[in-house]
This record gives sequence, C-alpha cells and structure tokens, in this order.
Amino acid sequence: MLAGGDPIDIRAKQGLQVRLESHAAWLEGRAGGVRADLTGAVLNDAHLARTDLRRISLRSASLIEADLTGAELGGAILDGADLRHARAGAADLTGASLANANVAHCSLENANLSEAVLREAVFRCADLRRARLIEAHIDRCDFSKALLGAAALQHSRVHETLFSDANLEDAVLYRAHMVGCRFVGATASRANFSYARLQNCDFRGVQLSWAKLLKADLRQSGFSGSLMAGCDLRESRLEGADFNAALLTDALFADASMFAADLRAANLRGARGLTATQLSQARTDNETTLPNGRKGPFLKGSGAERPGGR
Repeated sequence: MLAGGDPIDIRAKQGLQVRLESHAAWLEGRAGGVRADLTGAVLNDAHLARTDLRRISLRSASLIEADLTGAELGGAILDGADLRHARAGAADLTGASLANANVAHCSLENANLSEAVLREAVFRCADLRRARLIEAHIDRCDFSKALLGAAALQHSRVHETLFSDANLEDAVLYRAHMVGCRFVGATASRANFSYARLQNCDFRGVQLSWAKLLKADLRQSGFSGSLMAGCDLRESRLEGADFNAALLTDALFADASMFAADLRAANLRGARGLTATQLSQARTDNETTLPNGRKGPFLKGSGAERPGGR
C-alpha cells in the first residue's frame, strides 16, 4: 500500500515506472507530478542504475541486491531500508537519511554521502572505498569490517560508532569530531586525523603507521598496543591518553601536550621533538624504550629524549 491508499505491485516494472515518471515530473515542477512514496516497497534486484530518485521516500523498503549504481538519491529517505548486497557505486546520497537502515555488504565505492544522517545504521562489511562522508552525521552506527580506504570524512560528527576491524587506510578525517568510537583491530595506515577531536575513543591494536594526527585532540583515548611508527603527533593534545605498549618509533611529538599520557612499555626509539619536560609529565617505566634506544623510566637530565643521544 502506497501513499494515497492505492495498492500497487511495485515489483511489476510497469507500476514502478509509472511512479518514477510521476516523481520525475514532480521534481521538475511539471503539472500532475507526484512525489513518490515507496514506503515498504519490495524492490529486491531492481534495476535503478542512474535513476533520478532525489527526495524519494523509501522508508522500510527492501532493496536487497538492487542496482543503484550512479543513482541520484540526494535528500532521499531510506530510514529502515534494507540495502544488503545492493550495488550503489558512485550513487549520490547527499543529505539522505538512513536511520536504522541495513547497508551490510553494500557496494558504495565512490558514493557521495556528504551531509547524510546515519543513525543506528549497519554498514558492516560495506565497501565505501573513496566514498565521501563530508559533514555527515553518524550516530551509533556499525562500520565493523567495512572498507573505507581513501574515504573522505572531513568535518564529520561521529558518536559511539563501531569501526572495529575496518580498513581506513589513507582515509581523510580532517577536523572530524569523534566521541566514544571503537576502532579495535582496524587498519588506518596513512590516515589523516589532523585537527580531529578523538575523545574517549578506543584505538587498541590499531595499525596507524604514518598516520597524521597533527594538532589532534586525543585526550582520554586509548592506543595501547597500537602500531604508530612515524605518526605525526605534533601539537596534539595527549593528556591522559593511553599508549601502553604502543609502537611509536620515529613518531613526531614537537609541542604535544603530554600530561599524564601513559607511555609504559611503549617503544619511542627514534621519536623526535620530545623534550625532557614532556617525558617528565608522561608516565614511563622500565619497559619504556626511550628515543635514544635506552630503557626507561625517563630521568630528567639523562638526555634520553634525544634520538641517538647518550
């Protein structure tokens, strides 16, 4: 049953085509056009590639294995929709709403989800490589095991979302604001978190080698056991951050704020930009490898803050 109370078999190509033609007329402001409301429609395996579906309502619709490649879905309402295994590469979902949607295993490579509202949506194992989620609002979503390589999440606001075991290599999260997110086991080599606020986030065991965290706010976040060789942490806020047993070889720390940062058992060999004051404010122990290669704890006046120093 669709808007207006008239029953229609959406699976029938003719019925769907009529609705989409009327929707196109509505978008163009032509007489007789009606905005399509396909709430609860069954569109499994539907061929909608490059179709103009802007501002359409697909609440609770079933789009399992549908072809939405290059479709225009800007401002569409997909709350509660089932998009499992759908193909939506290069689709435009700018400003779309996907609250409670199931997007698991969906292909969204090169898709545009900028300014989209993603609330309690499941993107588990979805392919979002090179997707754009700029200024997206992401709340309590599940991106575990998702592919987000080279994805753009600049200025996004992300709250209590799972990225466990996801691939974020080369992703751009410049000025992203992330609170209470979980990245355990993720891969984020060369990702750019510069100027990001990553507060109370869990990065345990994450591959972050050569990631950029310039001027990032990492207060109270956990990086224990993470691989952070060559990371750029200059001017970052690390107060209370947990780097226990983290690999921080050749990392950059110039002007980072490190009060109560936990560096116990961390490997800082070759780290640059650290001062005696910074290391004195942080927590080190006899398992900490200091920048000069010697074991800690750090003693002021020892010169151990200098790579290769004696």
